[in-house]
Amino acid sequence: MPARVSEAFVLRTYPFQEGDLIVSFFTRDQGKLRGVAKRARKPKSPYGSALERLSQVRITYYQRENVELVRLDNAELIQTQFGLSSSYDAGLALDYIAEVTEHLLPPSEPNERFYRLTSAVLADLRSCPSEMLPSATWRAAIYFAYWAVRLTGILPELPVSEASRELAFEISTTPVAELGRYPWSKMFASDLRRALNREIEMHVERKLLTVPLMEAL
Repeated sequence: MPARVSEAFVLRTYPFQEGDLIVSFFTRDQGKLRGVAKRARKPKSPYGSALERLSQVRITYYQRENVELVRLDNAELIQTQFGLSSSYDAGLALDYIAEVTEHLLPPSEPNERFYRLTSAVLADLRSCPSEMLPSATWRAAIYFAYWAVRLTGILPELPVSEASRELAFEISTTPVAELGRYPWSKMFASDLRRALNREIEMHVERKLLTVPLMEAL
């Protein structure tokens, strides 16, 4: 059984047995997978901080046919989001991105454009000065939600204001890093944000835990 090596974002981890973790991760070439990381909860874990939420890693794993869980062998850290951990707003944006990706994407279906979307939104958050992170949080949430529903083929006719329709069109044609001129806030394009979140929740048939937390900001 040859090892596979993929670039991936870690989405979520779950305790498993004594000292192990189940890791949900989104690879560039194989889509969303889940696997067992042996000894990942031990004091001398071989994974270090590589399995933190939305860490970008080069992950080595073994995959057997007709077996749901792969076996993780190694995770080499490419890019951490640790620098955003001091901002509660940015932390919620990271939780939101991870949660939407975890529940919206089907397993084992490659989606290169969704992977690049995640990478671009995270890079935009990391590039923001600390005083601009509250604004960047809303930019990340709306931009990511719009493209998440579009790239998974569920973008409906949105019942939103004309201004929000114009914003949605600009999001569809403009990189996230070039949208900084807008006054992003909780009130900005709130009808668009809520419509997108409703569509995601309807599709995954569950309430997103991060949505009420963001609405409470």
